[in-house]
Amino acid sequence: MQKLLASLLTAAAIAGFAGSASAQSRIKDIAAVEGVRTNQLVGYGLVVGLNGTGDSLRNCPFTRQSLEGMTERLGVNIRGSNANSKNMAAIMVTAELPPFATPGSRIDVSVSSMCDAKSLLGGTLLVTSLQGADGEVYAVAQGSIQTGAVSASGGSGSSVTRGVPTAGRIASGATVERETGFQLANMNEVRLTLRNPDFTTAQRVAAAINQVYPNAALAENGTVIALRAPGQMGMAGFISRVENLPVQVDAPAKVIIDEVNGVIVMGDAVRVSTVAIAQGNLTVSVQETPLVSQPEPFSRGETAVVPQSDVSVEEELGRQMRIVGGGASLSDLVNGLNALGVSPRDMISILQAIKAAGALQAEIEVM
Repeated sequence: MQKLLASLLTAAAIAGFAGSASAQSRIKDIAAVEGVRTNQLVGYGLVVGLNGTGDSLRNCPFTRQSLEGMTERLGVNIRGSNANSKNMAAIMVTAELPPFATPGSRIDVSVSSMCDAKSLLGGTLLVTSLQGADGEVYAVAQGSIQTGAVSASGGSGSSVTRGVPTAGRIASGATVERETGFQLANMNEVRLTLRNPDFTTAQRVAAAINQVYPNAALAENGTVIALRAPGQMGMAGFISRVENLPVQVDAPAKVIIDEVNGVIVMGDAVRVSTVAIAQGNLTVSVQETPLVSQPEPFSRGETAVVPQSDVSVEEELGRQMRIVGGGASLSDLVNGLNALGVSPRDMISILQAIKAAGALQAEIEVM
């Protein structure tokens, strides 16, 4: 596994180094239009039709209050009755409202149990209004819940569960009732925001746009590029053309280390000054062997167990010191580390030591 990982790292580094000069990305893949985003919706509702796997009304007062309020609106008064049905559950409904969603369009919703329901399998969500952060209702949800989970239990208390039966989804379960009011067509200027802020990339994006549409773009900082549609061109049409322009993306030199899983990711801009590297492993082994001490016949001694310790120290030899030349590229660095025959976890320690020596010209980020 370690050899396979090292081979993949080497191949990816060499391929990335060789193709970095010509690798380009579309603007739509590295930036987003400010204001064109999804909006989170949330609502509280009731699920009915559960097969005895719902909330216990005695343990979940809000479920009971919701049942009483719902039945009163339908002309049935159950306040004060000894209702203890477990065929319903209180749930929270969440959804994401896509940008430019119009009234009548459908969106998916997710439902999650709030109390002690065992499963939402087979339940039906009753009409639930979904509100945005401003408190306005933007969608209404209702429909049958699909959990994709299985749960079964026996009389002795044993149970088997696959997945999460107390959460599920309703495909196209909500109808949009209100638009967000973002009027892109009436805007004279929009701003692009880079997903990975970088001054060089921002300047390249502005230059690529101005090359096709002179004086249409201005890089305000390392994140924002202001756009102004030229002439009589509509803003939506202008953005559709701009987002398909190719740009060479730049990024700072960075090494990402996940010590828990032993994963290392290095960017193409990583460089190393001249440095010599040697690596070896020191293993200390302690082995306990119990010995039985038996007294002489007819003596008053007692049988006793006496521990015997065997301590050994082994040091791995035969690893030669390797020299990585100054200004070495990513592929040279990976090849040099692979030549040491080290594991990914040893490579993490080596990279941190190189950084401490001031020879690694990159930022190390430990996850």
